[in-house]
Amino acid sequence: MKRIGALEAGGTKMVCAIGDENGKIYDRVSIPTETPDVTIPAILRYFSDKNIESLGIACFGPVDLNTASATYGYITSTPKTAWKNFDIVGALQNGFGNLDGLHVPVGFDTDVNGSLLGEVTYGQAKGLTDAVYFTIGTGVGAGIMSGGKLVHGVRHPEAGHTLLQISPDDPMPEGVCPYHSGCLEGLASGPSIEKRWHKKAQYLTDRDEVWDLEAYYIAQGCLQMHLILSPQIIILGGGVMHVEKLFPMIRQQMKKLLNGYGLANPETENFDKLIVPASLNDDQGIMGAVKLGLDALQE
Repeated sequence: MKRIGALEAGGTKMVCAIGDENGKIYDRVSIPTETPDVTIPAILRYFSDKNIESLGIACFGPVDLNTASATYGYITSTPKTAWKNFDIVGALQNGFGNLDGLHVPVGFDTDVNGSLLGEVTYGQAKGLTDAVYFTIGTGVGAGIMSGGKLVHGVRHPEAGHTLLQISPDDPMPEGVCPYHSGCLEGLASGPSIEKRWHKKAQYLTDRDEVWDLEAYYIAQGCLQMHLILSPQIIILGGGVMHVEKLFPMIRQQMKKLLNGYGLANPETENFDKLIVPASLNDDQGIMGAVKLGLDALQE
């Protein structure tokens, strides 16, 4: 079996793990995301005696994924100022070299592409070529696979910042995004729920108006992916999506928004197989990082 290091690099914590090509996770640890000079040495200490053959990093962003770029492997314009323009790939590769003198191949992608890759490799999207993974939590982002390949483009997709039609029932129509009034992240993220209703989402489960509005906005994000990319599956993960009653509400809103367009039988279509919850017990990100490491080793 291969010994692959995996790093799910998040804005609040760094999950480090050891896995193999079958998706089995043997060991893991969670390290707080502090400043690079504190967090990077802690990551290197964890991996230093694990005899890993490669490392996969699924990282919060924005990040530079262009391998021809001078800043490939950098976290770029993040609001986490200590990590802004930080070369996370280089820091870890150089750190491993200083520890044992060996070159450790590193695979690198966004955190949401990592989660999608976990689902495509080991989860319910296995065998599919066209899939979308939304994470809806502290922020909103999407990983996209089209034609069997992860979509990067000039930078990488930022589906959380697509603009939505505002509900007339929204008491906070501007949202919470500091960049855009009325984007998906600003209207449907966990912080937007808390600011709008003055409580965290877990204390609002019995408030129908909260989830009617949330379903309306998430359905618009799904609708855009459906119309532009025509994916086989749209997977919804992240902390907000632990409210399971959202799924039938989102599907119903999606059907309403489509208004029969493009459906073979609009009377019976229910989207149960199109819009689904994540399937890997919140391990999709770390398992995707394992796959990134495997791919780097093979390359």
